[in-house]
Amino acid sequence: MGLSWQQGPLSAGAIGHFLTADPLPERLLYAERLRRRMRVRFHGVWIADSEDVLLLHEPSRYPVAYFPRADVVDQALVPSGKVTHHKDLGETSWYAVRAGDRTAERAAWEFAAPPAHAAEFEGRIAFAWRAMDAFYEEDERVLGHAADPYHRIDIRDTSRTLEVRLGDAVIARSEHPVVLFESGFAPRWYVPRGDVDEARLLPVEGRTFCPYKGLCDYYDIGDARRAAWSYRDAYREVDRVSDLVSFEADKVEVRLDGERLRPEPGQNVIPHGIDRGLDVDEVEGR
Repeated sequence: MGLSWQQGPLSAGAIGHFLTADPLPERLLYAERLRRRMRVRFHGVWIADSEDVLLLHEPSRYPVAYFPRADVVDQALVPSGKVTHHKDLGETSWYAVRAGDRTAERAAWEFAAPPAHAAEFEGRIAFAWRAMDAFYEEDERVLGHAADPYHRIDIRDTSRTLEVRLGDAVIARSEHPVVLFESGFAPRWYVPRGDVDEARLLPVEGRTFCPYKGLCDYYDIGDARRAAWSYRDAYREVDRVSDLVSFEADKVEVRLDGERLRPEPGQNVIPHGIDRGLDVDEVEGR
């Protein structure tokens, strides 16, 4: 979750509400300076490099970075003649991006004449994430989408007892699970592999990618398809859950201190943003 996607406060599926006497507009957009140096690479060339990036949060979309045109290589942008209409910010002009002998069509855009309340976006360029080779903050590559400063993960140890069953079979039982709290999601409980009957876990094809945790592997448990998952090599920021196993409470019976956990509504991950999806090949090809 971020400020305006998944179940964020500005998204269509917000899990909380603002305490106001009058209802808020149906759509709220939010803009702020990223306050990080961000760079874009295409065909081996740095085509954008800026410390003055604006981050745009739109309802139910990933945040998108907008670069001042002065910080974009002039020759990289080729007008396409394509114009679309943004429901809040008006006409949108599209560009191909070119470097050397390579061209990506409809790979960048700008708001041609944003309304007065969004004038700060005038003369700013955004790039389609998957059309570019890579985005960087300083010298470190950013995967998935522009980093959302409102997304947070906290991991806590606990002495509560977690038990996982499928029918009469005990799949896992731990007195020292780990709980991961992630913005907008229900708590996710992770179990050390030593507390799991691994013979019950059948690895399946198909991985997913989280920009904050890394690549995720899945397991069938009996007839329960993809009922468990694990970040075998989680990113260092969340390495406390590396190689631990978590379980889907709607596919197997998960009990915490004897009380059965139930899936909460609106907890499914939304894998697609404004111009791309969270694809595993972006990670494997880095």
